[in-house]
Amino acid sequence: MIDVKNLTYQYPGTEKQAIRGISFSILKGEIFGFLGPSGSGKSTTQKILFKLLSGYEGQAQIDNREVRNWSNDLYTKIGVGFELPNHYLKLTALENLSFFKNFYQHTHNPMELLERVGLKEHAHRKVGDFSKGMKMRLNFVRSFLHDPEILFLDEPTSGLDPVTAKVVKDIILELRTKGKTIFITTHQMHDAEQLCDRVAFIVDGEIKTMDSPENLKIRHSHRSLEVLFRNQDAKEVFNLDGLGQNESFLNKLKQHEIETIHSREATLDDIFIQVTGKSLDA
Repeated sequence: MIDVKNLTYQYPGTEKQAIRGISFSILKGEIFGFLGPSGSGKSTTQKILFKLLSGYEGQAQIDNREVRNWSNDLYTKIGVGFELPNHYLKLTALENLSFFKNFYQHTHNPMELLERVGLKEHAHRKVGDFSKGMKMRLNFVRSFLHDPEILFLDEPTSGLDPVTAKVVKDIILELRTKGKTIFITTHQMHDAEQLCDRVAFIVDGEIKTMDSPENLKIRHSHRSLEVLFRNQDAKEVFNLDGLGQNESFLNKLKQHEIETIHSREATLDDIFIQVTGKSLDA
């Protein structure tokens, strides 16, 4: 559904390329995470794919058609949830969705979408009075109001409490079961791990690594086990290789009860820092 090859873009008047020869493909029904620090090229790539930036070099295709060759029909195929919600603040939530509904031939029922994200009781309230989280939820359902085949979501759980964030993530996973292709950019590594079939880490305009979250964690993990035995202050570390024959570990198991036990598996947070060389709030 999305095919990018040797994509390069340089903003007019700048000396440095914002993205430099990046390549990736996203299959139908796949959730793809695009991860990286601020200024790494995430937003530039997305803006090219939904035709807000022109003048790129290389290939950027949506459904086997070069982006520059799409007409406005592109916007019936894709939906976009921007990181910063942009609503008509003097209109109600329902009026906002009803307004956008008029741009498309086929749409979901706006009131049903509001109900899905807990906004039904606020449907007739002006959006200017909404909290950031409420605006994010409205922004989210507006992105797939017209039932697009491809969905671009920028920080979809930003500003949401854990319960509401789970509702949004459950809807994203449900959309995947319906064959939707979803491109997510986020700083929330836990969200990426829960949602994405594959992730790519982009740094300074270049993709540094790309794989499934599980494969990346295995690749960057230490093959060891960290154990805290009851009534002991310090954790002990044992090599996973040959653990079943490790006499020290087996004797400890006979002599002490286990308080906690963890494999020293890398998290996407760890991988983000290793690959980008930056902190998660960068």
